[in-house]
Amino acid sequence: MTTIIPSNIHLHQRTGILDLTWDDATYSLTAEYLRVHSPSAEVQGHSPDQAVLESGKRGVRIKTLDPQGHYAVRIEFSDGHDSGIFTWEYLHELATKHGILWQRYLDALHRQGASREPRFIAVSH
Repeated sequence: MTTIIPSNIHLHQRTGILDLTWDDATYSLTAEYLRVHSPSAEVQGHSPDQAVLESGKRGVRIKTLDPQGHYAVRIEFSDGHDSGIFTWEYLHELATKHGILWQRYLDALHRQGASREPRFIAVSH
């Protein structure tokens, strides 16, 4: 199997959107979308029935992109999550199936009564 290396990668610091280009197609992925689809065991579990629905990630940002050889990138997010190694193949799948995967995520949030909005804990002074 040939590795699907993007021809261009650009992180927009102001918007937090990651642009990935393969051939002549550029895909724009938000930090939130990438965070909730992290390939880490923390999110995906070790089997499908162990997957965790990530909620409250609307405001998450990408802090750093760390290349992992020629096959992947590790993304560190502003909520401290940094254990997901996103292979080029996985990023390509996330990009090309964005509509389906995003709707599936929104439906899961709805079923569980969860929200994309972060929950803030009130701190008394």
